Amino acid sequence: MKVAVCSAQSYDRQFLLAANREIGHELMFFDSHLCEETRQMVADFPAVCVFVNDTLTAAVLQTLAAQGTRLIALRCAGFNNVDIQTANRLGLHVVRVPAYSPHSVAEHSVGLMLALNRHLHQAYNRVRNGNFALQGLLGFELRDKTAGIVGLGRIGAAVARILHGFGCRLIAHDPQENPECISLGAEYVPLEQLYADSDIITLHCPLNRQTHHLIDRAAIMRMKRGVMLINTSRGAVIDTLAVIEGLKSSKIGCLGLDVYEQEGDLFFKDLSDQVIQDDVFQRLLTFPNVLITGHQGFFTAEALSSIAQTTLQNISVFERDGVCQNEVSVELLRAG
Repeated sequence: MKVAVCSAQSYDRQFLLAANREIGHELMFFDSHLCEETRQMVADFPAVCVFVNDTLTAAVLQTLAAQGTRLIALRCAGFNNVDIQTANRLGLHVVRVPAYSPHSVAEHSVGLMLALNRHLHQAYNRVRNGNFALQGLLGFELRDKTAGIVGLGRIGAAVARILHGFGCRLIAHDPQENPECISLGAEYVPLEQLYADSDIITLHCPLNRQTHHLIDRAAIMRMKRGVMLINTSRGAVIDTLAVIEGLKSSKIGCLGLDVYEQEGDLFFKDLSDQVIQDDVFQRLLTFPNVLITGHQGFFTAEALSSIAQTTLQNISVFERDGVCQNEVSVELLRAG
């Protein structure tokens, strides 16, 4: 099948081409994001492969359908960037990668916790400047601390296993209980209790109407003073302005982000020779207790290989059968 691969970085090309050797799809790579301004670039492709910062609005989908596209293949698990209802109405099929390597994102999440707790980013810069003083670098042991995990899917469960190994007390919130996490001693609690009891809160939930700005001013007010907040799920799960207020008041003791609400204009690009125009993001960077990475939690060889293989398999199955088990339906959208 002829496939337009949008937002294609060098590593996307590497892993997709490797996975495609024995499959034989005709892959055409585009550096640009797919959005309303660029929708004409993928004309006449029966399949379009997109990533998290491609924006498939109703207008984009209408153009794709009119141009002969039948399949939208997501190289990710989340699908909040696609108007699924419009796609369904237009007869466009949307498939995703529901699981690639949850360990990749989970390990990155815990890496952010460790770096923030032990001030590794600050210590690294100090030592490079010849400053070996320890003042301001005091951390705490994770052992016996209460870790609140919001979202106990594959990634959240992997985080639970790692934090259990550190000796954390685990509390969790998810509409569905995960038996494995219960066996680790995780206690399922209402969100209000999770906010109030957690020393560390880590977010691993999808972005939907229920979770948009889940962490807002009211949620932050319920949290322990000095709480550590980690988000490696989707940027809009937190209200960034509310979090900045929490940092200024010291209600939030430290913040680790691998995602950002307006990341589409920033992440996956080299902007080192430009002035970043996003004042909210720039404000976040001024806090010494904030650590931000550019949506790299998924970025391991194992995850990229799995993403490429599943993406191409989804396309092959759809080409052969006209349906795919990894299709995103309106029902799945409502359940999410």
